Amino acid sequence: MSLDHSKISLTFPDGNAKSYDAGVTPAQVASDISTSLGKKAISATVNGQHWDLQWPIDADAAIAIHTMKDAAQANELIRHDLAHIMARAVQEIWPATRVTIGPVIENGWYYDFDRAEPFTPEDLGLIEKKMKEIINRRDPVTTEIWERDRAIAYYTANNEPYKVELIEAIPGDEPLRMYWHGHWQDLCRGPHLQHTGQVPGDAFKLMSIAGAYWRGDSSRPMLQRIYGVAFPNKEQLKAHLNMLEEAAKRDHRKLGREMDLFHMQEEAPGQVFWHPNGWTVYTQLQDYMRRMQRKDGYREVNTPQVVDRKLWEASGHWDKYQENMFIVEVDEDHAREKSINALKPMNCPCHVQVFNQGLKSYRDLPLRIAEFGACNRYEPSGALHGIMRVRGFTQDDGHIFCSEDQIESETEKFIAFLSKVYADLGFHDWTIKLSTRPEKRIGSDETWDMLEQALGDACKAAGYDFEILEGEGAFYGPKLEFTLTDAIGRTWQCGTLQVDSNLPERLGASYIGKDGNKHIPIMLHRATLGSFERFIGILIEEHAGKLPYWLAPRQVVVASITSEADDYVQEVVNRLVEAGVRAEADTRNEKINYKVREHSVGKVPVILAVGHREVEERTVSVRRLGEKQTRVESLDSVIETLARDATPPDLL
Repeated sequence: MSLDHSKISLTFPDGNAKSYDAGVTPAQVASDISTSLGKKAISATVNGQHWDLQWPIDADAAIAIHTMKDAAQANELIRHDLAHIMARAVQEIWPATRVTIGPVIENGWYYDFDRAEPFTPEDLGLIEKKMKEIINRRDPVTTEIWERDRAIAYYTANNEPYKVELIEAIPGDEPLRMYWHGHWQDLCRGPHLQHTGQVPGDAFKLMSIAGAYWRGDSSRPMLQRIYGVAFPNKEQLKAHLNMLEEAAKRDHRKLGREMDLFHMQEEAPGQVFWHPNGWTVYTQLQDYMRRMQRKDGYREVNTPQVVDRKLWEASGHWDKYQENMFIVEVDEDHAREKSINALKPMNCPCHVQVFNQGLKSYRDLPLRIAEFGACNRYEPSGALHGIMRVRGFTQDDGHIFCSEDQIESETEKFIAFLSKVYADLGFHDWTIKLSTRPEKRIGSDETWDMLEQALGDACKAAGYDFEILEGEGAFYGPKLEFTLTDAIGRTWQCGTLQVDSNLPERLGASYIGKDGNKHIPIMLHRATLGSFERFIGILIEEHAGKLPYWLAPRQVVVASITSEADDYVQEVVNRLVEAGVRAEADTRNEKINYKVREHSVGKVPVILAVGHREVEERTVSVRRLGEKQTRVESLDSVIETLARDATPPDLL
């Protein structure tokens, strides 16, 4: 703190500092630096917190002034202001509508409304038009801090009960900020832009309408939620809308139907009905992972689906995870109390039980255990999404039991394993994030220093940079997250590696060290693909259904042009199958163009057409998915090529 309480010292990013009167605002600081910056400024960062230009600074601080060139801050403010502008537009068009909350989300925002009449898609255009009018008015945005009683009285008088409830839930020591966008007012933590005209009027779009319970509680009123997206300029908006259009074409649910891979139905919410084609993809991927893990020193196990609550209590999951577990009550021999079990939501406690069988020595470490573990977790019905978000799934789960001095080498080894798998599956663009110690944690700072250092050094040794996520580790240890970027720029967090000494200790795991004493092993929780269901969904969308040839469920369809070629069609299919190719015959009495179109929609990689000439010359007409031209080739050479292409990458 400054010794002179009427003066404060502000330190800028370049290290220079300057004295100001206490209570100076970031807007005044920006104007003091230059008239140009004063006009361009949109917000500030003060001691690491995002600040409104109007908020006073009362103590010494580090400060940075932001303009529209600072993408993170600009996006947050634009989207936050648009949430308010949209709510204002709705109330200007339909004054009886009551407002609730409107947070910023990835790429945009949403706002929940209580309105008697349902919004229609046509209403979105009307609201957008009104929003642009508000932006063009360039109304000033101002803020005040109010006393709680005054704010409650204000919202009660204006028939805004949701705002009253929000105020009552805000901690008493937190200031109540009231924001005005012109004449329209909202309760908000801020920060915001300085006038509505700072929002780019051509770089946002209202996207959809959905229902949402107030505070996420199904016993509370159903509200109407409007989603929007926004960017600093129209070029970025256009790119995002193009990406969404491409994503819709790649939607795994749509392609899953077209390729006859799977279906879902209401009698089994969040569970997948795999069809023969889909199960072929699933088992091919699982067989590949099984071979890869075996080569990397993993020993595969299989553990029970239903486990007594005693184990979940001992592991700590019963207290912390029970609401996400499916509980099974069993009347054991008509006992007074039913036995309470749970479908396993994760595999780790069971893997510790495998480790605990028999005395372990330091010579047994590292011990790598893998399981294609079927897990069940309760997900709210509104969160379910095709095979990407389900209640029943299988993980390519693995646990490495090791000593502290083996953490770095085992982590480096896993990163090399994961990189090979991702490359084989067509993913070359991925990043690593290191989640560090949270505020509430167990273990000493020295232990956390050692663990975080080991993970970071392993990444560097494996040849990869990493991003640090401060404070996002589990309470018992740091973790690495591996995030894929797909063909249209979306990111998917799939692989993980988590350091854990807590669970082995809770479940009594130990090994005899070189010193002859018992030691608690470190447990590295690791997954490469994560959920098979989710990863297959990602694969489908990454490749737009055109799966790598070795993974495709139907690799070749041999289609007859004329019925006189049916016998030759079957001969070709038989020879392909003998060569290890998944091939089918199509001898239906349909035109060849119809067959080609149908199998192309089903994403069959290769279609071999056979007519009179092909029968006589022992050839086939080859059409590959995505190519318009066909080529006539000898049957022997085609079989040789397709058999080689059908070989999984780890077996080449």
